[in-house]
Amino acid sequence: MDHCSSEDNTSYAMETVARRQQVLRNHLFPRGRDDSSASIVLECTSQQSDSYERAADFHDDVVIVSAVRTPICRAVRGKFKDTSAKDLLAVVLKAVLDQNTIEPGEVGDIAVGMVLGPASRKTRDCRMAALEAGFPETVPIRSLNRQCGSGLQAIADVAACIKAGFYDIGIGAGVESMTSDYKYARMGPVNPKAYTNQNAKDCLLPMGLMSENVASIYGISREDQDASAALSHRRASSAWSCGKFNSEVVPVHTKIVDASTGREEAVVVRTDDGVRPNTNMTGLSKLKSAFKNDGSTTAGNSSQVSDGASAVLLMKRSVAVERGIPILGIFRSFAVVGVGPAVNGIGPVYAIPKALKQAGLQLEDISLFEINEAFASQYVYCCKELGLDIEKVNVNGGAMALGHPLGATGTRCAATLLYEMQRRGKSCKYGVISMCIGSGMGAAAVLERGPMINTPLHHRVSA
Repeated sequence: MDHCSSEDNTSYAMETVARRQQVLRNHLFPRGRDDSSASIVLECTSQQSDSYERAADFHDDVVIVSAVRTPICRAVRGKFKDTSAKDLLAVVLKAVLDQNTIEPGEVGDIAVGMVLGPASRKTRDCRMAALEAGFPETVPIRSLNRQCGSGLQAIADVAACIKAGFYDIGIGAGVESMTSDYKYARMGPVNPKAYTNQNAKDCLLPMGLMSENVASIYGISREDQDASAALSHRRASSAWSCGKFNSEVVPVHTKIVDASTGREEAVVVRTDDGVRPNTNMTGLSKLKSAFKNDGSTTAGNSSQVSDGASAVLLMKRSVAVERGIPILGIFRSFAVVGVGPAVNGIGPVYAIPKALKQAGLQLEDISLFEINEAFASQYVYCCKELGLDIEKVNVNGGAMALGHPLGATGTRCAATLLYEMQRRGKSCKYGVISMCIGSGMGAAAVLERGPMINTPLHHRVSA
């Protein structure tokens, strides 16, 4: 009996080892490799484990196959002043479907970043937008709020769910109508207890004063701030002139209402309306400080209050390859950090290194950066502190020129970054998105340029 028990135990142990080897093989080699590769027996000790190179085309990669945005328009005075957030969101949700061959019902979930407005109403608006865009009632949707990082958080949440196996296809989106919802940004009653903790009290600071803190503490001059704003407008204007935004921007059929007569005019909005091609240092230097009498933050070197929406379609790489769907980019890592609420604009300085570490990369591996220009003070500081080559950062302009529709900025940055990486080809493999976040945080993500033309899973991707 003991002899039989010993044989049974040995057999069980061998089966366990075989199962573990199979799991290891599944991680090391993507599905679809030839049988000879699958039959390899891996013998690995702890000393040898770092000698195995993981293939670049794993079936479990999360990839981006579509990224679109509406034009971004000035709040209150712009071309979307009479267009609801729901309608803007419906446009981009429909666009990502129209660009691909997937059936709407295959989408496992839609996550939408949005910041302003009552949460319960906004979640309902999201649901209505999805239904109007053509998604069946079986496809769920939710809203989320991580302030200015909401759009990027939506992408990261969907990527994590795909990676975890909850579903194979999902959409990360973002939307904001600051025209209609900016009034909700006004602070309501505050619990007096908040004033007994300095960090909690600092969370109540207006963002403009946070910008002034960063400029003062880290020595960012008014001249440097104005110079970065002028550069942002020049780059954005040039990008539009060269047609660089044509790949990411979808036209919006809407209306503009004459406030004095109530007359409605049907329009098609095709371009951002906040870009000022003639912005220069002379004009910017004449602007008064917006938040402090002796401050350096002005309307000209701050992000614009804007309306807009954006959406990104993600899926498991194996699904994209099986269906022959071109891969625009690969989601490699995501990180969120906390910083002092009084200087929350410095968030990217800490979020970017953390995201790079998760992706196994260094700063010098990154070809392009999209860093949200919430304020010139914090944007300039982040670039200087990280030692970034400005020729790699916001090469098509940023929020000071394009605008900053809070919930949509992260997804907008993804679209802008991915299409620019595609234009640059093999010389541009990795890109980073980052932004500061109100109340003292920062977020960053690393994206890899996709091959666009799919390669079978058993081949290496050299993109």
